[in-house]
Amino acid sequence: MGRKKEEQIDYETLFNENSDKLKKPFLFLAAVYKGQRLNLFFSFFFFLIKHSPVWIIPIITANMINIASNPAERDLSGIWINLLVISIIIAQNIPAQYFHISFLSKASRQVESGLRSTLMRKLQHLSISYHGELRAGRLQAKVLRDVENIEVLSKQIMFTFSAAITNVVVAIGVTAYQNGIVALFFILVIPIGIGLVYFFKKSLLSRNRIFRKQIETMSGQVTETLTMIPVTRAHGLEDLEIEKTDHTLQNLKGKGYRLDLAEALFGASGWVVFQMFQMFCLVFTSILALRGQIQVGDIAMYQGFFNSILMSINHIINVYPQLAKGYESIISVSEVLLSNDINEYNGTKKIEHIDGNIQFNNVSFHYNDTAKHVLRDVNIDVNRGECIALVGESGAGKSTILSMLVGFYKPTKGSILIDGIALDDLDLQSYRQKIAVVPQNTILFSGSIRENIMYGLSNVKEEKIQEVIEMANLRDVIEEMPDGIETHIGEHGNKMSGGQRQRIAIARAIIRNPQLILLDEATSALDNKSEFRIQEAIRELIKGRTTFIVAHRLSTIRDADRIIVMKNGECVETGTYEELLEKKGEFYQLKQMQG
Repeated sequence: MGRKKEEQIDYETLFNENSDKLKKPFLFLAAVYKGQRLNLFFSFFFFLIKHSPVWIIPIITANMINIASNPAERDLSGIWINLLVISIIIAQNIPAQYFHISFLSKASRQVESGLRSTLMRKLQHLSISYHGELRAGRLQAKVLRDVENIEVLSKQIMFTFSAAITNVVVAIGVTAYQNGIVALFFILVIPIGIGLVYFFKKSLLSRNRIFRKQIETMSGQVTETLTMIPVTRAHGLEDLEIEKTDHTLQNLKGKGYRLDLAEALFGASGWVVFQMFQMFCLVFTSILALRGQIQVGDIAMYQGFFNSILMSINHIINVYPQLAKGYESIISVSEVLLSNDINEYNGTKKIEHIDGNIQFNNVSFHYNDTAKHVLRDVNIDVNRGECIALVGESGAGKSTILSMLVGFYKPTKGSILIDGIALDDLDLQSYRQKIAVVPQNTILFSGSIRENIMYGLSNVKEEKIQEVIEMANLRDVIEEMPDGIETHIGEHGNKMSGGQRQRIAIARAIIRNPQLILLDEATSALDNKSEFRIQEAIRELIKGRTTFIVAHRLSTIRDADRIIVMKNGECVETGTYEELLEKKGEFYQLKQMQG
C-alpha cells in the first residue's frame, strides 16, 4: 500500500515552544503522536475490519436461531449462507490484525524512541545543579519506566478505549435500527460506567502518584547503593545498607499493596454492576419476545450486543489503572522535558581559537538553595600561557573556580572573560571543545582503552595515539592487558586501579591538544614514580597553554607561575612558591602541615 512518508516531529522544539500547553497530560500525548496520524488512521481502519466479527456474529446467531425456530417458512440454505458469510468475516481477522498492529506499532515505537532520545538530549542540556538535585536512578526511571508506561497508555487508548467506544456506538446503532426501546435500555448503562470511573478516579490517581514517586526513590537508592558497594564493604556496613534498602522496600510494598487493593475494588465493583445489568437485559428481551414484540433469535442478538457494550465498558474500567499509571508517567516525563533549568549560558559567539587570557572580575557565587557564598569577590587576571595553581583547604572554592571556567555554574555576581569575551556571549559547545578537563573523580565508560582515550575524536593517527600513551605513562599498563589498547575496562573502568584510570583520563586530555587546561587533583591517585613521569608529561603539555591546577599536594605545584591561596571562597594570597613561603602566611601554614 503506497503512502506518504510520516512527518518526523522535532520533539525538543515542540516542548520548548508549547511548554504551558503541554503540561496537560492528554494534550501532551496528542502532541507527541502528531507526526504519526497517518499510521494511526490506517491502524484504526484495519481495526474496524478485524473487529467486525464482534458486531456481525450476534446478527448471524439471531438469523440461525430464527431459521431453526421457524422451519415451516425457512430452509437449510439460509443456514449455509449465514455460515459462509461469517466464515469469511472471521477469517479476515488474521490479515487485518497484522496490518492493524503493524501501523500501530510503527507509531508507538517511533514515539517511544523519540521520547527517550529527546529526554537524553534534554538531560544533556539541563544545568549541572539540576542533575545535582535529582539522583541518577530517578532520572533513569523516567527514561525507562515512565516512557514505557506512556507507550502502554497510548496503546491502551488505541486498543481498548477507541475499540470500546466503537463497540458501544456500533452496538447501540444496530440495536436502535432494530428496536428503539432496547437501544434506550442499552444507553442507560453508559452513565453507570462513567459514574463508576469518576467515583474511583481520585483515589486511583492519588495512589498511582504516590507509588510512582516511591519507585523513583527506590531506583535512585538502588543506583546509589550499587555505586557505594566498595565503600560499604570496606567499612563493614553491609547490614546498614541492607537495612536502608529494606526500609525503602517496605514503604514501596505498602504503597503498592494499597494501590492493588484500590484497583481490585474498582475492577470487582465494575464486574458486579455490569453482570447484574446483563441479567436485566436478558429478562427485558425475554419479556419482549413473550409479548411477540421481537423474535426469539433476537434475544441472542441483543444479548450479544449488550454483552459487547458491557465488555467494552468493563475493559475501560479494567485498564483505567493502567491509564492512571500512564497519566502519572506523562507528568513525570514532563518534569524533565518542560523544565527551564537549562544551561545558564546561552551565548552564540563561536570561537576558533583560545589564546588563554582569563579574567575573573569580582566574581561571587552561591547555590540557589542557600545564601552562603562559595566564592566571594574573586579577582583573577591570567595571561596567555600562565600556569595558575589553586590551593587551600577543602571547601575553599578551588574546584568551583574550575567548574565556572567550564561553564557549569554562572556567577551570581561579577563576570568571567575569555580573551576579552564574556563567557555569557560564547557558544559553550565550541568553547569546551578547545579545553581539556581532568576531574578529581576520573570518569571512564565501559569501552576499550583506545575508545576512552579517543572519546569524541575520530581519524587520530596511530603515531599520535602511541605518543600520547608514552606521555601519559600508560605503556606498561597497556602491555599488561590481555588485548592491549583494545582491552575493555568494564563499567566506569572498574577493572583498572585508581592510578591507571587517572592516567587514561590524562591521556584523553593530552590527545585533544587543548588551548586551555584544567587539572583538578590530576595526579592525586598516582604513586610517586608515576606522578613524577606524569608531571613531566604535564610540563610538556602546558607549555604555551594557559593552565589551572587544583592541588592539595603542594610539592606538585612548585613550578607554577602563580599560586593562589583560597580560604572561605576568597583569594587571600597570591605569588610564586618561594614568595609565598617567605611571607609565612596561609600558604606557609599549609606547607608546614604537609611537612
